[in-house]
Amino acid sequence: MLRRVANNLFWAARNLERAEWRARLVDVNYHLLIETSPRDSAPWEPLLAIFGEIEPFAARYSIADERSVLNFFTLDPENPNSIRNCINVARENLRALRHHVSSEFWLDVNTLYLTAQSWTPAVFDSPGVYAFFSELNDWFYRIRGIRHSTLSRDLAYDFMRIGIMLERAEDVSRMLDVKYHFLMPRLEDVGSAADMMQWAAVLRSASALEAYRMRFGNSIRLENVVDILLFDSAFPRSARYSIDAMAESLRRIASKGDAPRPIPQGVEELQKELIIENAPKAIAGGLHEFILHIQESCDAIFAQIYDEYLKTE
Repeated sequence: MLRRVANNLFWAARNLERAEWRARLVDVNYHLLIETSPRDSAPWEPLLAIFGEIEPFAARYSIADERSVLNFFTLDPENPNSIRNCINVARENLRALRHHVSSEFWLDVNTLYLTAQSWTPAVFDSPGVYAFFSELNDWFYRIRGIRHSTLSRDLAYDFMRIGIMLERAEDVSRMLDVKYHFLMPRLEDVGSAADMMQWAAVLRSASALEAYRMRFGNSIRLENVVDILLFDSAFPRSARYSIDAMAESLRRIASKGDAPRPIPQGVEELQKELIIENAPKAIAGGLHEFILHIQESCDAIFAQIYDEYLKTE
């Protein structure tokens, strides 16, 4: 496979995953603010912190209120990571590679792209924030289902899967880190109903609440949240599952050709760490530092993958 083709497939899938995460986080934050009284003067700011976008946002908006953050996250043409721009990039990367994906997959991505071009700030008034993001999340679920059920398990699928899993591992770790620090409650609030609702919102953001309850019951504890989001080998949105899936695809890619190659070293190192470590050890040793290490490892893994497979110059 040409590096240009692999690069386009990787970024198409990664941008779709990024757009889906952003849509899910906005939707959950909106519901959380409806269900609980905000403690902070800027309750939408944590969303910006999750993606490291406080400074870019502040350069263009005077206050982090609901309308400004929704516009920045969803529509802003000058925000390269807005949901619409992520969809635009995904569609542009797929446009010339339609013969590498199923017609059903291309059609749904292209239809979403065309729909996104008509979005204006008025969509947050009618049909409203809830209806807009509910429909958008359903669209992402459908695209993911079409990709999973119509694409052959070939090199194209594996390069897309690598992009998805690398983005997923970064996003789930970043989301957990922001909750642990930026949203850490006052000492007297620890274990309160409001604190539990915050942790439940974190789990819902990763579609993990039901999986958590099936494994741990209804009581939400930090240690268990960290376990399912970072170390669970069976939950498909955990960091460990994402790295394991990425490694599996990289091994298939590396095995192709006359001279099979080893997968990037950083992947196996992070895999081993997520197997050896556990939630109590990570929390005791400093959860923020451990999560930062995951993110730095993901950055290093991307650099290795880029040099090995995606670099075209």
